[in-house]
Amino acid sequence: MKKYECTVCGYIYDPEKGDPDNGIAPGTAFEDLPDDWTCPECGVGKDDFEVVE
Repeated sequence: MKKYECTVCGYIYDPEKGDPDNGIAPGTAFEDLPDDWTCPECGVGKDDFEVVE
């Protein structure tokens, strides 16, 4: 699974870790995050994330 980086603040969403503070279990792919999920650091939506190469 690919990691994604917030283009606003640099937060890295790592699917192996998930986002447990916001109810996202480890192993959740970025594509499977709810549409209303936002960056836990700065609050922008999924559209502001890019794949980390």
